[in-house]
Amino acid sequence: MTPPSPSPAMAPVVRPSFAAMRVPGYRMHFFTYVLAMMADNIEHVISYWMVFQKFQSPALGGFAVVSHWLPFLLFSVAAGALADRFDPRRIIQAGMLLFMTASIGWGYFFITDTLQMWHAMVLLTIHGVAGVLWQTASQLLLHDIVEPRDLPSAVRLNASARYLGVLVGPAVGGLIMLAMGPSHGILLNAVFYLPLILWLWKAPYGPKFRKGPAAIKRAVRGLADIVQTMRDIAGNRLIVSMTLLAGCTSFFIGGAYQAQMPGFAHDLGHGDPGVSYSMLLAADAAGALLAGFLLEGGGLLKSNPRTALILAVLWCTALAGFALSSSYPLALTLLFIAGFLELSFSSMTQALVQLNAPGEIRGRVIGLFNMAALGMRAFSGITVGLMGAVIGVHWSLALSALALTAVIGALLMRFRTRPAVA
Repeated sequence: MTPPSPSPAMAPVVRPSFAAMRVPGYRMHFFTYVLAMMADNIEHVISYWMVFQKFQSPALGGFAVVSHWLPFLLFSVAAGALADRFDPRRIIQAGMLLFMTASIGWGYFFITDTLQMWHAMVLLTIHGVAGVLWQTASQLLLHDIVEPRDLPSAVRLNASARYLGVLVGPAVGGLIMLAMGPSHGILLNAVFYLPLILWLWKAPYGPKFRKGPAAIKRAVRGLADIVQTMRDIAGNRLIVSMTLLAGCTSFFIGGAYQAQMPGFAHDLGHGDPGVSYSMLLAADAAGALLAGFLLEGGGLLKSNPRTALILAVLWCTALAGFALSSSYPLALTLLFIAGFLELSFSSMTQALVQLNAPGEIRGRVIGLFNMAALGMRAFSGITVGLMGAVIGVHWSLALSALALTAVIGALLMRFRTRPAVA
């Protein structure tokens, strides 16, 4: 006798590959996001090169890093509050207009050869503020574009888009400089932000398209919103733990090891330092990019906090192994693995926060998460960079990874039992 087939309620729910990509609105979001991220990195390539040629100032180079991440630390929650209160589409468009202002400003000063150091500092700051407005509002807009069941897919694909922009942007920026020169090339770069602006003009998302009663709009109170948002989420173990994980990984390591890649390439002594440096950076980004598409295609690694924390521990292990490795092929392999693990746990962490954030303060919660995940990167130069000047960058990265592992271990103790999939 043939056993009865399971009822629809009993049938397992299988998430399709690239679920978010099946939503037409998300496909447009992804395409325009990649273009904007590519333009962001093209501007870095061209502006950093021209600023170095004109001033050759390590201090200005350091300011470029601080001005990129410090706005996330100071203004992420405020940007989230704005996105809660107003249409996130318009917040994103404002960010794109600031990006365009920065690119056009660079172009003007390059063409007229009138760039002064204070001009460069203002333009770098404008670029950093633009990133805060864009990233937080863009993450909030995902909730209007896709259903909650597809949100992990959308977050993971967005993270993949970021790494795709990081991979493609420098290459395109180099080609533009060769073909058009830096002055006209950076003016062309402003055009790449336009598709996102134009799509959001009529895109059917945002507050007026949402179903159900409108959420109560809180006033935007600046720094006071940070304290209030912390109080609002204090009783949510999952959001607190994932935000702490994001903040600690950024503080202890962040992207500081990438800034030290020329030194790692030199110490590994494999061929031309320039080529070695480029391949090390590419290995890290390629591993992350593969993770995004492989995890999406295979539907692997369901989102839960314990899995995110374990993946973060493995990431620390891979980076510590890279830091202490004397073999160039092994270093490349470990960086590729580290890139794979970083995208896996960071996109999972972000998805868990977004899925569990209360709807009426979702923008503020996402802003607080970004403050931790991106803003704390402003301090990673201390743990890896400055400490590396004392004990060597290899040991500073390894010890930072070890310290972060201990912190993650403490967070894991809060999730001794396997939680339900979010």
